[in-house]
Amino acid sequence: MQLRTVEDVMTHDVVAVRPETAFKVIVGLFHRHAITAVPVVDAGYRPVGIVSEADLIREEAALPDEDASRSRRFPSHAPHRTDGGTAESLMTSPVVTARSGWSLVEAARLMHRRKLKRLPVVDTSGRLTGIVSRSDLLSPFLRQDDDIREEIEREVLLDALRLPADAVHVTVDDGVVTLRGAVGRKSLVPVVEGMCRSLDGVVAVRQELGHRIDDTGATTAPPAVRAAPGPHSAARP
Repeated sequence: MQLRTVEDVMTHDVVAVRPETAFKVIVGLFHRHAITAVPVVDAGYRPVGIVSEADLIREEAALPDEDASRSRRFPSHAPHRTDGGTAESLMTSPVVTARSGWSLVEAARLMHRRKLKRLPVVDTSGRLTGIVSRSDLLSPFLRQDDDIREEIEREVLLDALRLPADAVHVTVDDGVVTLRGAVGRKSLVPVVEGMCRSLDGVVAVRQELGHRIDDTGATTAPPAVRAAPGPHSAARP
């Protein structure tokens, strides 16, 4: 049972720019490659920032009305920007990065916490190796229901837990897993549920599992029995 990592879903062939890359060049890259952001890298190919469409729109909105109108009507003769016209002045920095070995959950939590749409991915030396977006993290949920069901039956129930083939019946509907049947020990029920929940593409798990042995009850030692003093017991000082 192999869970996907950032490396499995990220874009490996990353379009990146240098700090001195001009505004118009970045716009052209967005158009040609159908992308909405580019990492900005230094001479060692380490990310130092990121430029998004929002950054470009903000730069365009800052132009005086006359210059903005001229830029739209005559894009090839747009006014030369001496301030704010390069990636270095447009980019968001410092850049938040991810590692290729991270789980999709780790990357998603970081994006949510920092309110980010994408994360450049770096290796141990800090060099850019890819970029992962929100849509990349959602890609495992495009898995077919039959693929999920087969993985649960083969890799979870049979290979990992060694359960009989007819012990648990599995159905999957739009990523929602339903488990019916019985397992040997009650303590195994949350294990089965948890393993299924962790699989790529699983939206939720509903279980109706019985058990033959309840091995979850806590055992307590019986209270110590103290003999009552007899008539000839001598009191100790």
